[in-house]
Amino acid sequence: MDFRRIVKEYTEAPIPHHVVMEMLCEYSRPNDKISELVRNGELLSVRRGLYIPGPEMDLPVPEPFLIANHLRGPSYVSLEAALSYWGLIPERVYETTSATIKTSKLYNTPAGRFSYQHLPSPYYSFGVQSLQLAPRQFALIASREKAVCDKIVLTSGVVLRSVRQTRDFLIEDMRMDEEILRSLDTSIINSWLSDAPKRSSLSMLIQTLDGL
Repeated sequence: MDFRRIVKEYTEAPIPHHVVMEMLCEYSRPNDKISELVRNGELLSVRRGLYIPGPEMDLPVPEPFLIANHLRGPSYVSLEAALSYWGLIPERVYETTSATIKTSKLYNTPAGRFSYQHLPSPYYSFGVQSLQLAPRQFALIASREKAVCDKIVLTSGVVLRSVRQTRDFLIEDMRMDEEILRSLDTSIINSWLSDAPKRSSLSMLIQTLDGL
């Protein structure tokens, strides 16, 4: 069996265990074959029951944001990963950070480090968009406005009480791009307030952004 030829059709997303089992249906003990493929570097296990092509296959692999969506769902990429993607912070990030309605969790995988922080509904579902990363690869990511709000909501100890404090947090502490901050749509953030955690801090964020 030419496993590389078969798996090549599934490189646009992480591959669930049952799909790999179907690929290996001609084997009497397909789970043993999966273990062999992982040992040989032909498959990488990013968590139990979820795989991507390994380095020995020399095939494209899903983008990290898409892996993040599949690794723990429902979830969407947010916080530093989204802030960096949108150009709001200058730093390159080495961990894919996400928000989820499930419990917070951290995965150290052969494909990288993925962390998840819990957000309550309905706030969780606001400001999430589908982003095309590559042909046939779409991932859920926080909008620019939602990524900034999530950073405030999920940073322990951050309670914004003044415009000066908020500016310092955004521009000095987080090194966010002031020009991009000026372009954010505060009316969208305002529409989330009634269902948002840290409502007073997000209100102060709106006041600060409107004054930039």
